[in-house]
Amino acid sequence: MRALLSVSDTSGLVAFARGLSDLGWELIATDGTRAALAREGINARGVFEVTSSPELLGGRVKTLHPRIHAAILARRADPQHLADLAREGIEPIDLVAVNLYAFADAAAAGVSGTALLEKIDIGGVALLRAAAKNHDDVIVVARPARYDTVLEELRERGRIGGETRRALAAEAFSVTAAYDASIASRLTADAGTLFPDDLTLSLRKVRDLRYGENPHQHAAFYALRGEDGAMTRMEQLHGKATSFNNMLDVSAAWRMAADFAQPTVAIVKHQNPCGIASETTVAKAYERAFLGDPISAFGGIVGVNRVVTRELAEALRDTFYEAIVAPGYEDEALPLLKRRKNLEILAVPGPATGARGQRNGVLDLKRVPGGFLAQTPDEAAAEENFKVVTERHPTLDELTDLIFAWRCVRHVTSNAIVLAKGLATVGVGPGQLSRVVSVEVAVRRAGENARLAVMASDAYFPFPDGIEVAGRAGVTAIIQPGGSLRDAMMIETANKHRIAMLFTGRRHFKH
Repeated sequence: MRALLSVSDTSGLVAFARGLSDLGWELIATDGTRAALAREGINARGVFEVTSSPELLGGRVKTLHPRIHAAILARRADPQHLADLAREGIEPIDLVAVNLYAFADAAAAGVSGTALLEKIDIGGVALLRAAAKNHDDVIVVARPARYDTVLEELRERGRIGGETRRALAAEAFSVTAAYDASIASRLTADAGTLFPDDLTLSLRKVRDLRYGENPHQHAAFYALRGEDGAMTRMEQLHGKATSFNNMLDVSAAWRMAADFAQPTVAIVKHQNPCGIASETTVAKAYERAFLGDPISAFGGIVGVNRVVTRELAEALRDTFYEAIVAPGYEDEALPLLKRRKNLEILAVPGPATGARGQRNGVLDLKRVPGGFLAQTPDEAAAEENFKVVTERHPTLDELTDLIFAWRCVRHVTSNAIVLAKGLATVGVGPGQLSRVVSVEVAVRRAGENARLAVMASDAYFPFPDGIEVAGRAGVTAIIQPGGSLRDAMMIETANKHRIAMLFTGRRHFKH
């Protein structure tokens, strides 16, 4: 039996090769792999000894040869295939273990141009596809993590069963498909094509989730290769395994908190904020965010854009939360949080850049039956384009709160209304079918805190009723996109209530 080894990642290679050799397999290896084996005293024939051809083009061509690919692709049960091998003096190859040049890692490290193109593997992909196509006769190993499985089955049974062969072949095709998708995605972005005719996505499983939206549903989290997203970098430090719903809310809480420069805390339920607040410390920010909706906060997710302090950990003690996500935790804070057996404590290494750290070319994808909808990310409107349209201009405090509320409302499900005061939300009206109802919900949640608060609306007011409700509740300033055919009526209504109003010129629907 003969095995061809050609790897760029030498993890586990020596033990695998030694195990095959001990079982009586003859080893063939490309130059780099052969040298790594030789350093450990393991003998392998060079590919050139099999092909009788030297490497060409600086190593670009070495395994692309009939004596290699015929040895892999020949069906052992086909007399004509065996006759062809005999006529050419070709011995079959029964196992192919290959891992590919690390194109995605090179791209992520900033390699570009010709240097990046040299990281595109040609021969390795061809070897994997050939072996996977002929998996009834050839064992294909595309990941070092499978070495032990293959060796164990060979030792116990003397062969690899059909089920394992099919699984390894499927994995090999998944690996090559993902590899090609990563290359296509990068080259498409480099070419400046926003929406290509064929959008190739490469996903890798990060972890299995505890369950889906409901306990009877299975779920897993996949990372999109080529994106350095916060959720893929996230580490779990404590608590039960994350569920599908919690992952959605953790992501939402992180995006909200990370969208602000000041110390900020967001408390989230069903991907909407119960409260968001910015303060001088995260402990103070949490206290004010919690007061935004103390009842809804129970069982929510806490997002923090600074290292969690002991003071914040102590403040969290009196309310049940599913999870907390932050850039890190003080040594004195972590033991306090870990006293809660099931609390999911999550850390996202690196600066909390959030939505402001989106990379150019990244698309926002939403699943629909049979496909995806793709769009560019929603970016905040430039504050210099905000326009005062009412007789009364906002005060400096009102303007500060309006800008805060406008950033908050981007994270609320449409139709979205946010009331804010002193850089903290006091009432949120998410996802209502009518905008005036969203205003009513936000005002009701704010109660007396609606007086002297400001209001943000993610889209224009089609009728003055929402502004009337806000005016009667004591709201003093409004920020909204404008753009309605009835804008003049909205401005007139605001003037009647002595409300200052800004138009931003940009809508922020979040469906």
